[in-house]
Amino acid sequence: MTVLRRTLNIALASACLSAIVPGIASAQDWPTRNITVIVPVGAGSASDIVARAVMDQVGRQLGQNIIVENRTGAGGTIGANMVAKAAPDGYTVLIYGALASAHALYSKLPYDSLTDFVPVMSLGQQPLVIVGAPAKGYKTLGDLIAAGKSKPGSLNYSTSGVGSASHFGAERLRSAAGFEAQHIPFKGAAEAVTDVIAGRSDFSVQLTATTVPQIREGMLVPLAVSAHKRIDLLPDVPTTIEGGLSAESVYAFYTSMYLPAKTPPEIVKKLHDETAKALQEPVVKARLATLGVEPLPLNQAEFAKFVRDDIEANVALVKAAKIPTQ
Repeated sequence: MTVLRRTLNIALASACLSAIVPGIASAQDWPTRNITVIVPVGAGSASDIVARAVMDQVGRQLGQNIIVENRTGAGGTIGANMVAKAAPDGYTVLIYGALASAHALYSKLPYDSLTDFVPVMSLGQQPLVIVGAPAKGYKTLGDLIAAGKSKPGSLNYSTSGVGSASHFGAERLRSAAGFEAQHIPFKGAAEAVTDVIAGRSDFSVQLTATTVPQIREGMLVPLAVSAHKRIDLLPDVPTTIEGGLSAESVYAFYTSMYLPAKTPPEIVKKLHDETAKALQEPVVKARLATLGVEPLPLNQAEFAKFVRDDIEANVALVKAAKIPTQ
């Protein structure tokens, strides 16, 4: 009778534990089905291309299909909200490049950027390039800054839209350099770059993916890269720091992976480790290199701090530049 009672007690305790912590078994077995990756920007965008290149390899390693869905709207916050509200079981992943800037720009988000997500890791950073048109005569960053200071408010700059990396990157540059310029927002990078080439905008701050081809064809002049060190795609172009500005002139654009808050740590770690492994695959490294994506080698704890610090920095930038919140 004692043995029977003990057996029943063990069975009851096991059942209770499973009821209280239903994710234990599933966390150990994860993944057992398809994983959905939400990319809250359009197909063909920088974050979308990076997500597909990396997650295709992650899926092979895990032995499961990974489905990438573009859920656009409201600066990416609609897609981000879907992940914030998803079950924390590791089957819904967010890959996003504007979590910090959206937090700073939108005053009434349907989620909390700091508490509703678990930062897993960065898939890489894409330095921005300050470009002008040959006809404008700016050959260096110093030339542009001198022009901006000699006639305050006379310069204008085109961006990919309000709140874009292009916009925030230009504001970070302008603030660090100490000159005024008029903002001309467009609906995408292509239009913003075309406006510079046509000579209507004095400069733009854009991702390498949307500027390097035109730079190589002589249609754009690279004045500086917004980075702490020179980049492989444009090794002869100095950084803004080399151009005499402080590190505050650098605006980091990075594409990163997040899971819903309360996702079991075992799943977070496994996804982190498998993604880190995928990023070392030669075919993935080669694909990202063509996009100008450079590694951001941080462990999970370091990356979580990086995200928190970047959110604070973006909030401070919006206030300092007096960018209207939405």
